[in-house]
Amino acid sequence: MKIIVLGAGIIGISTAWHLAQRGHSVTVIDRQPDAALETTFSNAGQISVSYCEPWANREAPLKALKWMFSKEAPLLFRPRLPFGEGWQQWRWGLQFLANCNDKAFERNVQQLVALGAYSHVALKDIVASTGIDYQRLERGIAHFYIDQKSFDSAGEAADLMRRYGVARQVVSKEELLRIEPAFTAYGKQIVGGTYTPSDESGDAKVFTQALAKHCVELGVEFLYSHSVTDLKVEQGAIKSIAVRAVSTGADDINSQQPVRHMSADQFVVACGSYSAPLLRTVGIDLPIYPGKGYSATFKILRPELAPSVSSIDDSKKIAISRLGDELRVAGTIEVGDYNLSLDTPVASARCRMLARRIEEVFPGMCDTREEADGGNPNYWTGLRPATPTNIPYIGQTKVRGLWVNAGHGTLGWTHGAGSGKALAELISGKVPDLAFGFTGRA
Repeated sequence: MKIIVLGAGIIGISTAWHLAQRGHSVTVIDRQPDAALETTFSNAGQISVSYCEPWANREAPLKALKWMFSKEAPLLFRPRLPFGEGWQQWRWGLQFLANCNDKAFERNVQQLVALGAYSHVALKDIVASTGIDYQRLERGIAHFYIDQKSFDSAGEAADLMRRYGVARQVVSKEELLRIEPAFTAYGKQIVGGTYTPSDESGDAKVFTQALAKHCVELGVEFLYSHSVTDLKVEQGAIKSIAVRAVSTGADDINSQQPVRHMSADQFVVACGSYSAPLLRTVGIDLPIYPGKGYSATFKILRPELAPSVSSIDDSKKIAISRLGDELRVAGTIEVGDYNLSLDTPVASARCRMLARRIEEVFPGMCDTREEADGGNPNYWTGLRPATPTNIPYIGQTKVRGLWVNAGHGTLGWTHGAGSGKALAELISGKVPDLAFGFTGRA
């Protein structure tokens, strides 16, 4: 079949790869000039099956209310007026609250972990067949705690993960320091942690761009620097799409570019947070809303002090990964709108928090200076396409021939390879070997 995939992030490229592997003729369209230049570009770098937990839990509502007054809050809701796109935020928030109970939390964890485990195997298969090098470290993920109450409850989270097949183990401070000696300088503040040796880390952008090149070798065509302007649906089936070249000249505007109509047998929407507004134009209303996440990438100055085990800082809800001679720190979610600016007071505060926290945990290890002081912190922000449950939509929509692979939240890198494989199997008429509540419908 001829299949068009909309979106060239980790989800879209993984989908294209698996479709091409199954003999389909694939074209990938993206508004950026290369793959992985939006949400995939600078994420935390973790393949974290052990941390496949939804944001919605019994403690989330109270925490969210408390955090609304902090620019550095791990999860910051910025309410909009309930009109137009603002209504989508309110609807998403109400559905999120409906999942803030123990029954929903465990159900959602079970599905997220199942997809994570399935996807991890799929990732390993891709790496084995392609040999892609992406600063991969198979050293596990350590989750460290500085609050005794939080650490005391870590056993519950570890037990839950073990119940679904993930070997997340509670470790003492001494064990944690043996696993990752780079925590030694901060050791007095740490009370304990958890550790999952099967998890890993690596650069999602590097992997995705390399996989895109392997897709080309399989015959996949790429149409970069083109935005989708219309989905044409007739009698309940998608017939074609309209795309337009993204302007690059100073005197050009997008509306002056010619529209190109493209047809195919099947279409896949894998546009991250932008999937929802695009699908709503043809009557498919999915509760996918953007969560603005932040990251910083610092040059490592003293490699002997740098960690080799990827980690999660429980107090700040941030993830830390070594990527070659750089350190990536990412986290915090701001549920507000589609604004990607780094110049707002909230964005500036969140970026500075990332730098400050790295200096606290790994003092003097990397260059955390601001540009004004001669540093190059490489701050970045991207929109995490979140559903209220954090479970993505993977399957066929009510419009015949139109499929969706979106809504992965902060787990796009963890779930990417498996999500692409699952959707490719569905389109090929097969049933994915997934042990979670998968319906294949959106």
